[in-house]
Amino acid sequence: MKTRMIPKHLVPLAMAAAFVPHLSAQTPAQQAEASYRQGQAAEQAGDPEAARKAYMEALRSNPNHANARYSLGQLKLTSTAIVAKGRETKFGSVMVPEFKLDQATLQESLDALRVIVEKQSKDEVTPNFVVQDPKNALAGARITLVLKNTPAKGVLQYLLEQAGAKARYDEHAIVITPN
Repeated sequence: MKTRMIPKHLVPLAMAAAFVPHLSAQTPAQQAEASYRQGQAAEQAGDPEAARKAYMEALRSNPNHANARYSLGQLKLTSTAIVAKGRETKFGSVMVPEFKLDQATLQESLDALRVIVEKQSKDEVTPNFVVQDPKNALAGARITLVLKNTPAKGVLQYLLEQAGAKARYDEHAIVITPN
């Protein structure tokens, strides 16, 4: 049996290659699954456009990826709700260090919360509160609160409970209506 000699100038490369772990490329099915999971994460984050791109990438890697195909179809139906859910999550993640009110109106309370959330998030979260109250059912509500280290969504919930109102997270606004 004849042995082959490695040319002298390639010996350092051959030695280095022996110590480098073998990196195997992902199969198309693995690439598709990874892209699909990125799409799911983008949906959870409230970004339907990134989710759509990830699902399309999954289908390019594996046209038979049923979950990616289904999720892409559902995305067409639910993208507005996904954006709204993302806004709700982003708003709710802002921590309000202190919130004090004494006999404030609902509008004054919402304005104070908006200012604090913008400041605490360094203007990354700018809640747009829209009060829809055609019969002025919320006009007489007076709110008194003292809260410390509370998520913004929790502060809003306390405001709404005292005012007898509820919130709906739309694509571009947090809509407040009477219960």
